[in-house]
Amino acid sequence: MAKTPIDSEMIRSLAALLNETNLSEIEYEAAGLRLRVARNCTAAVTYGPAPVAPVAAAAPQPATAQSDPANHPGAVKSPMVGVAYLSPDPDAPRFVNVGDSVSEGQTLLLIEAMKTFNAIRAPRSGKVEAVLVESGQPVEFGEPLLIIG
Repeated sequence: MAKTPIDSEMIRSLAALLNETNLSEIEYEAAGLRLRVARNCTAAVTYGPAPVAPVAAAAPQPATAQSDPANHPGAVKSPMVGVAYLSPDPDAPRFVNVGDSVSEGQTLLLIEAMKTFNAIRAPRSGKVEAVLVESGQPVEFGEPLLIIG
């Protein structure tokens, strides 16, 4: 198998984005190249086709303007692989519910990755139209988490 040259500028850009957003890891995949940059561990590059994870059945959600939530312009997507939590602890109320108005920068949920809880914040102000994950559900990089209208 021929190795693909590593784009060091892309790695630097991803590392800068990691610092700017206070994320613990970022994954990027294109043309059979999968790149993961994470804090406090080494970057991993995998050559060849990326593994496909099985899709778990999701709980029914309110209808959105489009049938595919990933293509919705208000979709907030997971910036990492991890486990989503909708509240700061099991006995606390959720960060947001369907119908809530949110402001830019407000915490929407947490994703635990590598024993670190990462706050996922609203990229813009709006109304929560749908919550697409359940608390304790594993999520993939790029998976839509909720819709802000």
